[in-house]
Order: sequence, then C-alpha cells, then structure tokens
Amino acid sequence: MIDNLSLPELVAQMFVVRASGYLFDHQIRYPEWEPTADKLRYYLEKLGVGGVILVGGSAAELAVRSHQLQSWAKFPLLLAADIEEGVGQRFSGATWFGPPMAIAEIARHDPLKADRYAEQMGSVTAIEARAIGLNWILAPVVDVNNNPDNPVINVRAFGETPEIVGKLASAFIRGALGHPVLTTAKHFPGHGDTAVDSHLELPVLPHSPARLAAVELPPFVEAIAAGVDAVMSAHLLIPAWDAEFPATLSHKILIGKLREELGFEGLIVTDALVMGAIASKYGANEAAVLAAEAGADVLLMPLDPEAAILAVCEAVTQGRIPISQIKQSVKRIWEAKIKVGLSIEQTATNPKFDPPQPPLAKGGSFSDLPPQPPLSKGGSFSDLSLLANPEARATAVDILRDSLKFGGNLPLVAKKPPENQFLRNLIVVDDVLGCEFLGKHTPAIALPEQFGYKLQLIDDRTGAIVDNADSKHFAPTLLQIFIRGNCFRGSAGLTQAAQDWFQQLLTTGELQAILIYGSPYVLEQFLPRLPPSLPYVFCFGQMPTAQSLALELLFGIDKTGNA
Repeated sequence: MIDNLSLPELVAQMFVVRASGYLFDHQIRYPEWEPTADKLRYYLEKLGVGGVILVGGSAAELAVRSHQLQSWAKFPLLLAADIEEGVGQRFSGATWFGPPMAIAEIARHDPLKADRYAEQMGSVTAIEARAIGLNWILAPVVDVNNNPDNPVINVRAFGETPEIVGKLASAFIRGALGHPVLTTAKHFPGHGDTAVDSHLELPVLPHSPARLAAVELPPFVEAIAAGVDAVMSAHLLIPAWDAEFPATLSHKILIGKLREELGFEGLIVTDALVMGAIASKYGANEAAVLAAEAGADVLLMPLDPEAAILAVCEAVTQGRIPISQIKQSVKRIWEAKIKVGLSIEQTATNPKFDPPQPPLAKGGSFSDLPPQPPLSKGGSFSDLSLLANPEARATAVDILRDSLKFGGNLPLVAKKPPENQFLRNLIVVDDVLGCEFLGKHTPAIALPEQFGYKLQLIDDRTGAIVDNADSKHFAPTLLQIFIRGNCFRGSAGLTQAAQDWFQQLLTTGELQAILIYGSPYVLEQFLPRLPPSLPYVFCFGQMPTAQSLALELLFGIDKTGNA
C-alpha cells in the first residue's frame, strides 16, 4: 500500500495541521495558525496531509466538523485534540474534568480512589472523543511537575513525584484502552522541572543522566508498559544527552533513548512546530526537516504545511533522510489509523474517501458527510447522548470536591454592611478578554450577587491600585483569584494585580474571605500571610462547576440552595 504513494504523499502523511473547530471562516480565532476552509481543504484533498488538530467550538459542532474534514481528505485522517481535562476542556457541552493534579491531591490520602478516578477520566474522555469524531487524544501529560515555578505544565501534570505520575497516567491510559482512540504520553523526556515556557523560548534541563533516569523517565516507562500509542517530544535542551539539539530535533534522544533504550515502538509526535523554542532558532521548515531526520513520525502544527512538506521532500531527495525512514514512519501512522478503525486499504487504491452516507438523526442527513468507524458498544457517530452523561459529570464533580482545600472560620456569614458601605466581589483573572469560564450567569459572579456583593473584575491591565480617596468607605471584600500555568503567559505565579490587591485588602482589613481557582502553589504563597480565622477555599478547577463547589462550601450552601 505504502509503495503506491508518491514521495510528497508519503511526507504529507507525516503532518498534522491545526484547524478551527468552528464551522465557518468568520469564526476563526487564530488566523495565523488556522487556515480558511478552502486552504484546509487543499491541504487535505490535494496534499493529503495525515491529520488535523482541532481547537474551539462546541462538541456538537465538532461532530459535524470532523465529518466534513474526513469527507475532504485524500486519505482518512487522524483527528486530534489537546483534551487533557476531558473533551469539555476544548469543546463546550462535553464533560470537563478538573486538571490532573486534582487527582494527584486525592492520591495523597486515598491512592485507590485516585487510581479509579484517573481510569474513569480516561474512559470518559475516549468515549466522548469518539462521539464527536476525534480519534487521537493528546494526553495524558506524564511530566513530573516538581518545579512550582513551571509556567507551562503546572496543574496539567498528574503530580510532583514520578511514582504518582506514573501510576495515575497509566490508569488514564488503561481507561482509554477499551475504546478505538490513540493516547499520547507527553512531553518526552520530561517538561516538569522547567521555569521557562517552551511556547516562547527554549528551556534547558541541566540534570545528570542519573537524575533523568530517576525522576523524568520512569513515568514514560510506565506509560509505554501500559500501552500508550504515541509519545510527544518536548522542546527542551538536555545537555547530558545532546548538547546541540533539543529533544524534538535530537536523534540521540528520539531514537537513542526513546526507541532503543526504552523500546518504544509506537508513534513519535513532535510538540507544535510553531512554538518559539525551536521555530525562532531553526525556522519553521528546517525544524520540520530536523525533526523528521531525528526520527519523529508525526510533525505537528507546521506554520506553512505546504512549504514544510516540500522541505522534507527535498531533504529526502538530497539524501539527508532515507526514504526507508519516511516509509517506516508512514507505516506506523497507518497502523495507528487502522487501530482506530480507519480504512486505509480502501483508500490506498481509491484515494478519494467517499463512502455512503448514514442519517445524522431521525428524518435528516448531511449528504456530504462520510460515516466514522464504529464507536464503543452501542454507540454511533450521531449519538450525542454519549456526551456529558450524569455519571461522567458526577465523576468530574467528585474529583473536584475530593481535592478541595479549605480553612479558617467556615462558613462565611455575609452580613449586610453599615450604611455608605457595600460588599465587594473582587475577581482577579489573567486576562479579562480571554476569560471564557466567567460570565454573568456563572457562579463566581451570580452567587455572590445573591448575597448583595457588587462585582469588580480586573486583570493586570485594569487592576492597578490607586490612592483610594474613598478609603473611609470600607468595603468588605470577597477576593476570588483565577490563576494557573497557561501557555504563552510565561509565568505560573501570581500576577502583579493579584499580589497588590491581596496585600492591600490585608492591610486595610477589608478581606473577608479568599477563593483561589487553579494553582495550589498560589495558595501556598498566601497561606503564611492569612490570619488563621480568615476563611479560604482552594479548587483546582476554574470552570463553573468548580466555582459552585467552592462558593457553596464558603457560604455553607446545601444542595437545595439554602445558606
């Protein structure tokens, strides 16, 4: 089958391009990375790229989008997403779990329960991914987050020790194994002990081979033993192993360590090639060539897919990369596609992937959308009832509830302030404009409003404290801080606005209570300065469910809504 493909077709199979999960061009949010429909169709239909990574839109939209993309494809596609916290993390309407570190917190006191939660999370994520047409889960994260200043891994990790990370990541993989999806251990050989965001610049991991073998590698060894399908490389320089090239571009690391030493036989996929750690130094096209040369099978998110394909083809023609190596990568890719139910044999001789159309729902059909391979037992691609079922949502709530941290005099009694004063609900976020988990209807805003709190929403752009001429108007304040490690932010710590407001409210005595959503390291910075009686609640999640749990605990609200 592979021998029937031309060199450009072979190389194109190695590329996974990014696309918007929304259906229409006017909804594209990141035009530098997300091509228009015409351009995307060209990549899939004419160039024959091997897969698409999707971001944005609702789960129901993505069910349609995935079929649209498969109908355009010259060869059946791997459709991937970074759904480390469940499908609902990226596609609204589906189940959204708390970050993996929440399960690690539970493992501190109940390892068996944590193991069960991680397995359920993997199973639910796999079922819901298939329900909307995805067949490749870019999870779990198996980095050991033993650096509190890590700006990019942070709560995405399953913990701070290799033992806990390996155990929980393996449980996630085990949960997904019963379903036709691929799983991915990332970011090899370990991005946990860094204080630099590889989306922006190249981090250096200065550890000795002995330390790497003791801390960074064991979770990957366990993930491989658990049957993980793919391993994603990290954009990290590790001088002990390769002083010249970062892991993504290093033959010594991808082949020498991952293939030969650890015995991994599945897919090696790069982290996004548009990331600053390698794109700024090597250029987008040369980075793709170097990654393929180093032994990567899948080249993720090139800035210019067509130019990158041509560059790799040229490298093969010039003898830099043996054609046998390209064919071996494509063989692995096709084996992965067959595993998730894609019919490679059919399309190798008849490239246009255009089988008969099934009905989407009673009385209706999408005439140009091909069927997906079968889902797990009893499922079909149009069965959106597989999304966010009560049991899955209950598990997500249980994980968040069981990982809550709290203290001080709880519950908080919201007493009406004296005349000329008011209750203030001060919410601090990274970026007000990019804050999708907040709105007038969400609990962090709506629930305090029921107790008479007035909203003040700020970030680093809007949150500077000025000399308060109104200081005599004392404002008892509920401080809610949403902060965690996020890509491209460059920091996992407190923003200046959060630090300034916290200190101001402590100084003036206005601080009534504090809620922190996201990073436990922020809570650890605050705790030494909190008066013992001051109520506080910490939740790993930031979504509306997390807000409800934290505020219900703070105000002593029972399930009927009574305080």
